[in-house]
Amino acid sequence: MTRTALPPLAGLSDLRPLLQEVGDAKRVRTAAAPGSLAEQAFGRTWTRLVDGEEPERVALSETAAAVARARLAGIDAAVLQRAGLRPDQALDVLRRGFDDVAGAVPAGVRDRLRDALPDVRPAAGGPPDLVTALNAQPRAGATAPGRPRLIVEPPESHGDHCLTVAVYGVLVAPLVGADPVVAFLVGIAHHLHNVTLPDAGFAGEVLLGDHLGAVIGELERQELDRLPRALGERLRAVLPLRADAVAPESQAFHAADVLDRVLQVHHHARAAAFTADQALDDLELVHAGPVQGFHLDVLRSAGL
Repeated sequence: MTRTALPPLAGLSDLRPLLQEVGDAKRVRTAAAPGSLAEQAFGRTWTRLVDGEEPERVALSETAAAVARARLAGIDAAVLQRAGLRPDQALDVLRRGFDDVAGAVPAGVRDRLRDALPDVRPAAGGPPDLVTALNAQPRAGATAPGRPRLIVEPPESHGDHCLTVAVYGVLVAPLVGADPVVAFLVGIAHHLHNVTLPDAGFAGEVLLGDHLGAVIGELERQELDRLPRALGERLRAVLPLRADAVAPESQAFHAADVLDRVLQVHHHARAAAFTADQALDDLELVHAGPVQGFHLDVLRSAGL
């Protein structure tokens, strides 16, 4: 049967550059905590959810923080207040970072996200065990049945991927009329089975054959049973949305998932093709300032 292509999602091409920048948090780190910024946010998200915080508040504030750090990287409210800024001054910086990149986010959800920025706070206590496992569990990358694995270094973690898909789900949700909180929850929890199951990619799934559904289902059940009852039941109610792309929330999740997988491959392709000229010319590595002329003289003298 020939599948009829859907019309283009209005606004998605405009949103894509922001999605790409948000995804780069997988590759940005700070001295303050182990793991990428995405992995740190993944841990904070799960800790807040397990502590009983309202999922809407978690979803919107963590997505807002992800948008702001597209440009601010690891500069957050805690860092700014440690540097002497008042809470309102720190929030003003975060909102400037948010506003700098959020123009393509649909207005309704953009306003909700901007208002949620003050709700991002360090989680009390350590993250649940599932966070440690998923932040340590590498993604398989591109695999296909009967073909050698395509190895790219460094591999992203499942924490990187799940946090990014959850955030993308919120940003894409208005384009398909979906509840952004549901899209976020499906994204943050859709690889719970990989707490135990190493990722062999699509090729491995094919080899599992008829056992695939039972293996994933049992391992996911084990993780859901370890969560607080209310949270576990909420996730059990939304995770079946992965099965198809019919409901708006299913569409938001699957759009987020495929966008992250393909943008990850594009990242590796760009990294492999990167040139020094791009840094010097396009990104103005030697940027304007009182010593720019001296810097350029040094480089010319060195033949660079």
